[in-house]
Amino acid sequence: MLLSAAYEMTAGRMWSLIGAAAGVFGVVMGVLALRRGRSGLVAAIAGGVAVVLGVVVVLMAKGGPGTGYGIVGGYVSLVVGLAAVVLGVLARRRVARAAAPRAS
Repeated sequence: MLLSAAYEMTAGRMWSLIGAAAGVFGVVMGVLALRRGRSGLVAAIAGGVAVVLGVVVVLMAKGGPGTGYGIVGGYVSLVVGLAAVVLGVLARRRVARAAAPRAS
């Protein structure tokens, strides 16, 4: 019976999964924003949500990997969220630079 508990969906695992999904969504939106010349606001916001969820999961975990607290997913959410924020900021800078008037 103890082995089956390792495969249950706990609250920590659920929140880290939601954070990782938000981070992946942010990365996809950031890449699309960079390729299409659009603002990366959605990517930055989704990445920020992923980072916050990742930090909360990591701070609230009482055990290490394999204990059911979702700490590995929290770290994944944190890293992928940071990537999404960086992509969103890069896309926003590119759009702002393109819209700025050129000095002659």
